[in-house]
Amino acid sequence: MSSSELEGNTLSVYAYIVRANRPVGTRDVTRGANLSNTSVAHHHLQKLENLGLIEKNTYGNYVLKAKASVDGHVWVGKNLVPRLMFYSFFFIGAFAAEVSIMLLSLFIDNLMIEVRFLVLTGITFVAMLLFILEGLVLYRKLNPKRIEEK
Repeated sequence: MSSSELEGNTLSVYAYIVRANRPVGTRDVTRGANLSNTSVAHHHLQKLENLGLIEKNTYGNYVLKAKASVDGHVWVGKNLVPRLMFYSFFFIGAFAAEVSIMLLSLFIDNLMIEVRFLVLTGITFVAMLLFILEGLVLYRKLNPKRIEEK
């Protein structure tokens, strides 16, 4: 399977089926993956079936057959999380450490904070913010609606 085949709406449909963790019909997928109509859902379901990732059961519903790796994402349980979110954790940690050093400077007389440090802290904050925002945008594309527990 090429990575280009599992992107866009096809990836949204696939992520929905994995999260649903139950047999789903075309209408379920249309609503759950936020698609325009059942024809679009059917097209993407057929594509996933041809890729060997899902299959039809005896009732005509689709069930997960295999969990595929997706470029730029990591499976965390049933959720497909963009790697950008994990990169943001690095910057969150770096920013927290930098803020901690600044707070320590208030209590330790010999610890002086230079302007360069403040500039680097600002850059770390901006990087952290960008990674979080971009990761959330990607996450929301794959998770337009939460699955209702039945």
